[in-house]
Amino acid sequence: MKLYKTIHGNILEYHNNFYELSDPWDVLVNRNKLYDYLSLKLAVTGQMNAVDALKMLDEGLLPPIGQQEVWAAGVTYLRSRDARKEESVASGGADLYDKVYEAARPELFFKSMPHRVSGHGQAVFIRRDSTWDVPEPELTLLISAVGSIEGYTIGNDMSSRSIEGENALYLPQAKVYERSAAIGPCIYIPEKPISASTTIEIIISRQNNVMYKESTSIGMMKRSFEELAAYLFAECDFEHGCFLMTGTCLVPPKNFTLRENDMINIAIEGIGVLSNRVALKPARVNQPVM
Repeated sequence: MKLYKTIHGNILEYHNNFYELSDPWDVLVNRNKLYDYLSLKLAVTGQMNAVDALKMLDEGLLPPIGQQEVWAAGVTYLRSRDARKEESVASGGADLYDKVYEAARPELFFKSMPHRVSGHGQAVFIRRDSTWDVPEPELTLLISAVGSIEGYTIGNDMSSRSIEGENALYLPQAKVYERSAAIGPCIYIPEKPISASTTIEIIISRQNNVMYKESTSIGMMKRSFEELAAYLFAECDFEHGCFLMTGTCLVPPKNFTLRENDMINIAIEGIGVLSNRVALKPARVNQPVM
């Protein structure tokens, strides 16, 4: 099942058929055994006209988020550890990433409030005070208020490698800013947990030329989804549930940085494609000078 949020309402897609659900978004997604609940809704909900449903998705798709916070896990893949070490050599902090990769406790950090999140077809921002910016394609978990993993979506954890590499304590500035997170296009709710063989692919294009393309499987992760969720919920409550980005190993080379108008396409098998254009946040009057 795929659950979409639009400006006109919530749409459930199942076996290429579409159903409009009237439940408020936060009530709809924040429940234990979401797949079972949606299965029951299908039995009592009439199908939508497919043309109307596709028009709603084409013209009014929103990021699939309500009042949920977005969190993220870092250094969950070996390639991610190596990339973080690479960017942190000058600051002397490279060994931090070896330690967290091998540690029992994962790296978890706050990523975004919902109002800063971009959806499919919307822009993501790069920082004006950064010289090295990359997307990070990540399978993202939808976790209910009781800590159960109920669905999956595609996440883009936009990151400033120059700021994080300068000093590990600058991580919040490197990761948390306007439009630094994107999720979508839908929430994928399978009957069984997503397979470890599921592939993730990223393509970055510039003026219709492919600048970077790579893929992997989520089976390359060092940590399990359940482990990450358990640490996140150990001392935090999430009244409306939350989203958790699970890390990446698809890292562009050192000589690449994003530019305005680049296109980022992230595909995850079974979920779809999340597409975002790269932009700069419009400058304010009296913008601080860095």
